[in-house]
Amino acid sequence: MIKELSIPTTANSPHGGSKILTTGSNLSGAGAAMIMIHGRGASAESILELSNYFDQQHIAYIAPQAVNNVWYPYSFLSPEENNEPHLSSALNTISDIVRFVVHGGIPAHKIMLLGFSQGACLALEWTARQEENISAVFGLSGGLIGPTITPEKYRGLLSRTTVFLGCSDVDFHIPKERVIDSAGMFRTLKADVTMRLYENMGHTVNQDEIDFITHHIETML
Repeated sequence: MIKELSIPTTANSPHGGSKILTTGSNLSGAGAAMIMIHGRGASAESILELSNYFDQQHIAYIAPQAVNNVWYPYSFLSPEENNEPHLSSALNTISDIVRFVVHGGIPAHKIMLLGFSQGACLALEWTARQEENISAVFGLSGGLIGPTITPEKYRGLLSRTTVFLGCSDVDFHIPKERVIDSAGMFRTLKADVTMRLYENMGHTVNQDEIDFITHHIETML
């Protein structure tokens, strides 16, 4: 059952005050949490449906809703200033949720991020900017944000974080070169990186990606 969470979010920003939904285990009884970030034009409800494929108990799944179903207005390859203030507001929303989850008793090393498309870019970008290791980030059809990858933005060493990047090799929205370069940046940050480019796949999620995520959850728990 999907419920709405009351989480304090950054005020006076485009995504401040947007609804945040949850399903799965209650946070107080969960062994881990997965924050799920929907893509452009989608919704918190739609990304939460993906949790049904993992068939895992004791996970709190949490998904914020973007204003007008869009996290930032232009391509993730655009100059970052063109996507402000929406981009910073979206990144702050993830930080607000992570802080809420940690205060609720789940440590950072039991927190996972999952995003699809625009949400994948956001989840990957947030993770690369952090100094504290989370358990994993699963970037499904996404890459790091900006016209080029700028190492100076990324401060931490993610030696205890699993990073998964899965994408079609012909995705119209996500150039495979950006996926490859993003994987390289995460390797520089010492993360445990798995990158898989799927031949002629559409802009979608496949069973291999679901199997990888499920295995990580089982191993973590």
